[in-house]
Amino acid sequence: MVQLNRKNQVNKKDKRIFLSSPHMSDEGYEQAYVKEAFDTNWIAPLGTNVDEFEKELAKKVGIKSAVALSSGTAAIHLALKAAGVKKGDIVFCSTLTFSATANPIIYEGAMPVFIDSDYKTWNMDPDALEEAFEKYPDVKAVIVVHLYGMSADMDRIVELCNKYNVSLIEDAAESLGTYYKGQHTGTFGNYGIFSFNGNKIITTSGGGMLVSDNEERIQKAKFWATQSRDQARHYQHSELGYNYRMSNVSAGIGRGQLKVLENRVAKKNFILTYYKDNLNDLEGMQLMPDNDWDEANYWLSAALLTGEVRPNDIMEALEAENIESRPVWKPMHMQPYFKDFDFVGKGIFEDLFINGICLPSDSKMTLEDLKRVVLTVRRVWGNK
Repeated sequence: MVQLNRKNQVNKKDKRIFLSSPHMSDEGYEQAYVKEAFDTNWIAPLGTNVDEFEKELAKKVGIKSAVALSSGTAAIHLALKAAGVKKGDIVFCSTLTFSATANPIIYEGAMPVFIDSDYKTWNMDPDALEEAFEKYPDVKAVIVVHLYGMSADMDRIVELCNKYNVSLIEDAAESLGTYYKGQHTGTFGNYGIFSFNGNKIITTSGGGMLVSDNEERIQKAKFWATQSRDQARHYQHSELGYNYRMSNVSAGIGRGQLKVLENRVAKKNFILTYYKDNLNDLEGMQLMPDNDWDEANYWLSAALLTGEVRPNDIMEALEAENIESRPVWKPMHMQPYFKDFDFVGKGIFEDLFINGICLPSDSKMTLEDLKRVVLTVRRVWGNK
């Protein structure tokens, strides 16, 4: 009989521990709002839930206006349009991110220039950004990402964007509930975007939000998102439009999720603290940074490995125990599609990508689940 290698054999008796999966409230807030949508037959990309979700999220993060959309990607796309980005324009973009951050730049026919990370935040390096401004003084916009719920060094980034009179767009898809010096991420720039994808800290199953203190531009974005339908009795379209509005059902889920945001942030912080308390003594294991000015939501707990143990060693050991983990995002300028676009920086991104790992951070994890993860990771060091 063939003997299966324990390293490659999933332990079927143990439940799956996910990286980050949807987590509905115990109180059933979401079901109440969704039921209201069904009871009133508003199963459409408009309705009370959509209107109220926009108001409630704007109030939560302390900004004047918001528009609920079908995805965070749609929100970035409309932010670029609202910022006046057109074909041939240059847009600076964090390189260490998911492709959804960069793809909308291409939608508008613009040219991305990718900016390196720093070790302090794992986010856009202000020094590299300043170098990029010197190289490309005619840049149209900057997209900064708050990676894994950690805020970028916003004071310097805002200062540079103001100096060069360039629109700043914050990709806060992963950082809802994160504060930089007491202010919500997503509210420092001209535009901020949030994502409610199934793996985010709160979810609408799929969706996003564009926010800004510029109410006129948000109204314009709402117009574009509803197929740019003109005010006329008949169907008339004077501009190119998009089918980007969030459904009333999804918005109902979002309203319920928003009520438990603080609980989710607290749990994510507990998970990271547990990992730090139980893994930081391992040689070459360094959990993600924290800064005095940053109150992060720590959407995902990530670590940097500097010793003999490699990320694949840990990921394979965890998978053998039916536990999900992931590499850190592959930088955009290393992606086949974006490889011909310029990059500015010292190459810190490479260290983070090659040596980084995202550990299970599911807000439904129990203490026993966390112990399983820690014991599995520690065994990797014991086997070396």
